[in-house]
Amino acid sequence: MKDKLTAKNYIAGYIFSLSLTLAAFLLVWRYVDSDRQLLSEGFLLAWIAALAIVQLFTQLVFFLHLGRESKPRWNLIVLTFAATIVIVLVFGSLWIMANLNYRGGHGTSPEQTETYIIEDEGFQLHQ
Repeated sequence: MKDKLTAKNYIAGYIFSLSLTLAAFLLVWRYVDSDRQLLSEGFLLAWIAALAIVQLFTQLVFFLHLGRESKPRWNLIVLTFAATIVIVLVFGSLWIMANLNYRGGHGTSPEQTETYIIEDEGFQLHQ
């Protein structure tokens, strides 16, 4: 009986996860297909974020069995560590990409980029 219950939980989690993924895909597809006129960008981003959060909790409950263990404190510690790693990776990547864009992503020559950085930083060249 326990194996059937576990299999049913995995199947339900899979179907729920798949439906959330398809909902996000269809929202973006509809947004692009309507030439970005049907939905506003803020509305789309809010719905995608909400679907992502629901997807996260679906994964935690159905596949990682959060809350079903005899020692829930360890689950909390592992979840906190994983969230910290994800936050560091996401914001670190965004920081690196912004820095790369700032340093050389202007599509200009190296001399123009150097001039742009010098002017932006407020340095004056003494000649």
